[in-house]
Amino acid sequence: MKKTIGRIDPARITSFTIDRPDPALLAELKTIDTPTVSDALDELGYRGNVIASSTLRPVDAEAVIAGPVITLRNERLDGNQSVAERAKLAKVFQAEIEAHNITEQGDILVIQGIDGVSNMGGMSAEIALRQGGAGAIVSGGIRDLPHIKETGYPIWASETTPVTGRWTLETAEINGPITVFGCKVMPGDIVLADASGVCFIPREKLQAVIDIAGRQRDSEAGRVAAIKAGRSLTDPVVKFQHGARQE
Repeated sequence: MKKTIGRIDPARITSFTIDRPDPALLAELKTIDTPTVSDALDELGYRGNVIASSTLRPVDAEAVIAGPVITLRNERLDGNQSVAERAKLAKVFQAEIEAHNITEQGDILVIQGIDGVSNMGGMSAEIALRQGGAGAIVSGGIRDLPHIKETGYPIWASETTPVTGRWTLETAEINGPITVFGCKVMPGDIVLADASGVCFIPREKLQAVIDIAGRQRDSEAGRVAAIKAGRSLTDPVVKFQHGARQE
C-alpha cells in the first residue's frame, strides 16, 4: 500500500485506492463526445453533471480524456499569518503531489479548488504525467500555461493566474466527496472531457451511459450520412430525432 510523501497528514487521504472500471468501457466512452453523453445523462436524470467548456476551459481544445476520478479538496488557510510571513517560512500546505503519488495509469485528478490562486501548475503537471495521470479538472485557478502546454498534460480549469496558492490554500482531503460547480463528484466516478465541456458520470451508471449514448452516436452517424447523400428532409432517417419514435 502506498504511503504519503509527507506533505499532509495521512488522515487527510481518505482512501489510497479507487475503484477503476474495465479499460474496454473507458475506451468505448472515449469514442463518444460530451454532447452525446450529456443527452444520456439527461435521460438518466443527471443534467447537473455536465459543465460547459466556457466554465471549465481546456488548455488544449483538441484534448479528450476519459477515466476514473481521484478527488482533491482545497480550502483557504485560516490563521493570523500573512502571505508574506508564510512565504518567508516556506511552509507549503498545498498537496496535489500527494494525489499524484497514488495515481495509476489513466486516472484523472479532479480538484475542488480556490479562486484567485493556482491550485496546480507546470511542475505539478510534469509529475502527474510521469505518474501516469490522464489529465486534470480544476475548479479554481491554475498557472504556468506555457509549461503545461509543453508537457501535453490535459487540464480543464475555471481560471488562469500567475498567483501561487502555496501560501494561501491547504489541501484538506484527498479521495473524499467534492463539489464542482454544483456537481457532487465521488472518487472512482468517471469523467469525460473534450472541447465542448466536462461530464461527470456516477461509476454505477457508466454502462447505462455508454449504452444510451452509443445508440445515439450510431443513429446520428446514419443521419449525417443520409443528409450528406442529399436525402429529403421528409425522409424518416433525416428528420428523426433522438428520443422520438422512428416511424
